[in-house]
Amino acid sequence: MLSRVSFPLIALFWIVMNVLLWRSEFGGRSELGNALPTSVVLDKILTAPDDSALEIFHRGQKVGYCRWRANVGEELATGKIGSEEYEPEGMIRRLSGYTVSLEGNFLLEAPGSRLSFQLHGDFTTGHTWKDLSLRASARPRAWEIQTIRAEESLRLTFEEGDTKFQRQFKFAELRDPGKLVRELGYPVPPLLLNQWSQAPKSIALGLAWEARNDWLTVGHSKVRVYRLQARLLDRYQAVILVSRAGEILRVELPNEIVLLNDALVL
Repeated sequence: MLSRVSFPLIALFWIVMNVLLWRSEFGGRSELGNALPTSVVLDKILTAPDDSALEIFHRGQKVGYCRWRANVGEELATGKIGSEEYEPEGMIRRLSGYTVSLEGNFLLEAPGSRLSFQLHGDFTTGHTWKDLSLRASARPRAWEIQTIRAEESLRLTFEEGDTKFQRQFKFAELRDPGKLVRELGYPVPPLLLNQWSQAPKSIALGLAWEARNDWLTVGHSKVRVYRLQARLLDRYQAVILVSRAGEILRVELPNEIVLLNDALVL
């Protein structure tokens, strides 16, 4: 009697579980394009267990390589940093912020020339940046940009051989791109300057990102991903596809520049 009852119950359980698994895997396709808080995707990226190794392509041709790293900072409940050697018993660790870095290089138009770059940033637990630095070098030249939010200033350094130029700007000065470009002596098309100066402050001072659910085709199957998207000057677009675990899978930038996770490169 027991076997007669248990077999149908096991079969029913097996059918129900398969239906639920199918719905979790494929039923979510109705979520395609559904918006979600950007902070959800940012948390996934900043706490991803693995680095994101990306190959850089320009118009279909591989031109470089880069690696994205994100680390979570922790501190003890007292505010003091804990060490592996000694940690008071009973003390509780808590999130203190995030550190991100992006390192890589890519070919320039000139034969044999390559640009190397290192980007580093510290962020609060609320995803607000505290300090950022970017260094780029293509022998014999090197450029470095450093900024600390609390100081509301940006420092630009240029080196070429024994020549070194350094200039510091207040954030207020950066809102006037024409003045900034003229001072540095770099030619920029007037149309671009006009678009920048007439753009809303939210665009001029940073990109407004939107997050959505999406799908990415990998081989003959589809995987669920997060999609981050932003527009600059209502003309240029940037798209980032992120795995559910927070790994960066694909980045699409203006001028047909694509960064693709090396696990997806055929």
